[in-house]
Amino acid sequence: MKKTILYSFFCLILANGALAQVPSPAPAQKMPILIQGATIHIGNGQVIEKGDIRIENGKITYVGASQAVSTTDAEVIRAEGKHVYPGLILLNTSLGLVEIAAIPATVDDEETGNLNPHVRSIIAYNTDSEMIYPTRSNGILFAQVTPQGSFVKGSSSVVHLDAWNWEDATVKTDIGIHINWIPMYQRPNFFLGETAFKKNEKRKEQLQQADKFMKDAFAYCQIANPNPINLRFEAMRGLFDGSKKLFIHADNAKEIMEAVEFAQENKVKNIVIVGGAESYMITDFLKNNNVAVILNHTFNLPSYNDDEVDLPYKLPSLLHKAGVSYAIGYEENHTRARNLPFAAGVAAGYGLTKEEALMSITLNAAKILGVDNQIGSLEVGKDGSLIICEGDVLDMRTSIVTHAFIQGRKVNLDDRHKRLYKKFKDKYDNNK
Repeated sequence: MKKTILYSFFCLILANGALAQVPSPAPAQKMPILIQGATIHIGNGQVIEKGDIRIENGKITYVGASQAVSTTDAEVIRAEGKHVYPGLILLNTSLGLVEIAAIPATVDDEETGNLNPHVRSIIAYNTDSEMIYPTRSNGILFAQVTPQGSFVKGSSSVVHLDAWNWEDATVKTDIGIHINWIPMYQRPNFFLGETAFKKNEKRKEQLQQADKFMKDAFAYCQIANPNPINLRFEAMRGLFDGSKKLFIHADNAKEIMEAVEFAQENKVKNIVIVGGAESYMITDFLKNNNVAVILNHTFNLPSYNDDEVDLPYKLPSLLHKAGVSYAIGYEENHTRARNLPFAAGVAAGYGLTKEEALMSITLNAAKILGVDNQIGSLEVGKDGSLIICEGDVLDMRTSIVTHAFIQGRKVNLDDRHKRLYKKFKDKYDNNK
C-alpha cells in the first residue's frame, strides 16, 4: 500500500483530460432538509407512500407520513412521484484501490507475500478516484474497500464516497481480516492449453502452514503485553475476541464447510463467507453456525455445465428462503461496480421481492459490516445518507438518481459519463 501519491497523480491527469474539475466534497449540513411527498423505501422491507423525511445536523429526525408542518426553517425538496432509498452499500470491492488495471502505478490493492493480516486497505484508499463518481451516480454511497492477495489478504474498512481523504471517508476501519481459502482443485490455465481442473497437490502442506499460523497468532494474542510486538499477529487479535470478522473467500460447498470448521477450531468467533457460489447446498450448516454470506453479483453464468442456467440469478432467493444471512456484493471489476443495484434487481426477478432485493444491498449489508446502527435503513437517529430517484433504483430502464445525501451533505452527482454524454449530445444537436 505505497502508491497513493502516484495514484492521485494519474487521477489528476484523467480529470484534466476530461477538461472538467473533479467535484469537491460537499460541506457540512447547515440547515435542516425536508423531503416531502416521496415514496420512501425504508430498507427494512417497509414502504411509506407519500412520506416525508427530515434531516438535521446529519441525522434523520423524522420519517413517516406527510404532515402539514412549517417549512420556513428548512430546505424543502418536493419529491412527489419520486422514490427515496437508503444509500446503497458496495461490498467486497477494490474501488479506490485500482484506477487503470493496465497501469501498475495506479494499482494498489495487494502486497507481496502470503500472510498479510496487518495490511490495511483504508490507508491506500484514493478519494479522488474517477471510478467513484459514476458509482455514486447510481446511488452507491458506501463501500467495503477490500485488499487482494493470495492467502491472508489484509483488513477491509467501510468508507463513504464523498471525502477529501481516507480519514474523512472512514465509517468504520479494519472491520475484519480477509483470506482466500485453499482450493482443493486448481482451475485450468487456458493460456497454456489446459482444459480441465487439476488436483492441488500442495494442499496438505498449505493447510498445515495455515493451521500453524492461526495457532501461533492465537497463542500470541493470549499474552497481555507482548514484547516485541508482532504486527501480523497483532492484527489478528480481533478475530479471537470477537471485535473483528473473518471474511473467508470460497465458493465450493465442501471448501466452505472445511473453512468454517477450521476457523472455529482456531477460536475465531465471527465468520462471513464471501463468494458462496455453492452456499445454497449447505444452508442448514450456515444457519446453524451463524455464518453470513456475501454473494457475488448475479450477472454470472453457473459454475458447472449441469447447473441450472439461472442459478446465479436465484441464488439470493435460495439463501433468503433458507433463513441464511446474506447480502449481494460486486467483486470482479471496480469499473462495473456501479451496476450493483441492477444486480439486486435481477434477484428481484428470480424469487425475491423488490424490498427484499433492496435489503440485500442496504440493511443486510450494513448488518454484516457491523454498521447498521449508522446506515442501511432510513430510521430516526441514523445518518441522513440517502438517495432520491425518479424511477426504480433497481431497474436500469428507469433509475435516474437526482439527489444524494451523505450525513445530510448534498453530494455532487456529476461524473465523466455525464460529461461525455453532454459533450457528444451537444455535437450532434448542433449539427442537426
